[in-house]
Amino acid sequence: MSTAALTVVLQEPPSLARLYLNAAATAAAHRLRKRPAATRVPEAVHELPALTVDLEHLTSFQRLLHATVRDELPSAYVHTLAFPVSMSVMTRDDFPLPLLGLVHLENSVEHHAAIPFTLPLTVRAHAENLAGHRAGTTVDMVAEVSDSVTRELLWRGVSTYLAKGVFFPGLDKPGTGGRNGERAREPFVPPTPTALWRLGQETGRDYAGVSGDFNPIHLSSLSARALGMKTSLAHGMYSVARVLAESGHDSDAGTRWHVGFEAPVYLPATVAVSLQDAQDPGGEWTGTAFQAWNGKSARRHFHGRIEPLGR
Repeated sequence: MSTAALTVVLQEPPSLARLYLNAAATAAAHRLRKRPAATRVPEAVHELPALTVDLEHLTSFQRLLHATVRDELPSAYVHTLAFPVSMSVMTRDDFPLPLLGLVHLENSVEHHAAIPFTLPLTVRAHAENLAGHRAGTTVDMVAEVSDSVTRELLWRGVSTYLAKGVFFPGLDKPGTGGRNGERAREPFVPPTPTALWRLGQETGRDYAGVSGDFNPIHLSSLSARALGMKTSLAHGMYSVARVLAESGHDSDAGTRWHVGFEAPVYLPATVAVSLQDAQDPGGEWTGTAFQAWNGKSARRHFHGRIEPLGR
């Protein structure tokens, strides 16, 4: 992001429900375009200063995700604070991709320091790395959360999204070096699960209530079918938040985690999960590999790793 980028200061946390409605209203305009209107991301940073956390809301999030109730913010909860600011960038008129229909490919997060719920936070978000993909175009949404007083960086997340069927002249073509153009997947052989999740139809609505993400594809079969899904599906970040909670490292300072999403979790579902810890010869934790899959079809939903920063 250029140092000359425009900073847009938000007066209050953006409403995700309102942003989704705005996105729906502009979706028809995107469909009518023969080509995308722009070939670069906005030169703008959106900033929300002095954000405070509601303790009751935080506790509801922790309980839903089966996390230990504590005063420090879980890493996935910080994502819920940053996501509306990122969304406000993605609904700008000069954002080149249609918001509705974007596929969440992966997340990479660095959790630098413990974040007490009493700490006032500043959230900044911008878009970068518009790139070619064999199925369309990808973009990275970068969000940073810092102490509003000291400006210390506490948390940084990069979410990668794919706009299927949207191709830009001049970007890398499939098979010619595009970032995600020809990434091969290794065959998946399910390991012995360490947990089994039984997710009901209400899972999407429950997580929407604690995350604010009321994307219609998660709320009901009816609203999901209206957007081309066969039924509602669980939020990808619900799954990640639950894995982080079960790992015991969801609020740890000095950690990083990465997740790659492969197949959606259609509700209701039974999800098999594996978490495997690793240690060095001295017994120090060096990381936790995780993956989840459909217990019947053995199709993998996501996989990733949590590890100390600096490794």
